[in-house]
Amino acid sequence: MTITVATKEQLPIVRDLAYKIWPDTYGTILSEVQLDFMLDKFYSIANLEEQMLEKNQVFMLIQNEEKYLGFCAYELNIDNSNKTKLHKIYVLPETQGTGVGKLLLEKVEEIAKNAGDSHLILNVNRFNKAQEFYKYKGFLITEEVDIEIGHGYLMEDYIMEKQL
Repeated sequence: MTITVATKEQLPIVRDLAYKIWPDTYGTILSEVQLDFMLDKFYSIANLEEQMLEKNQVFMLIQNEEKYLGFCAYELNIDNSNKTKLHKIYVLPETQGTGVGKLLLEKVEEIAKNAGDSHLILNVNRFNKAQEFYKYKGFLITEEVDIEIGHGYLMEDYIMEKQL
């Protein structure tokens, strides 16, 4: 498997992966209408370009031969905090439990350490089973937040943090 930094031209791959992964990840947590709203809001090409080019998020893709298996996005030294924020990490449902997500997470940890950051932080939906993966990987819940995203929808998240 190879992990590469995504280019602007590869953002449609990120979008397509999100549209394949999110229904499985959030289908029992969010209504179909909210799911569609959030995918459109966060994964339109224009929004992905803004995240990449204006908000300093680095997108990475993981692939096995010619097939893309997942992606992540991170931001080093967020708000001058010496912490790297893992904004997203998603792998195809059929690859969950095979180490694909672990490889992406470890790559971000390595990059963050090499950049001199002391912690890795992330948000995870409070009802997402992925929080157990993060706990297993050494993350601790530090806060519970509700983030308004429009149309009366909330992201009900835990903020989790890991010392590097």
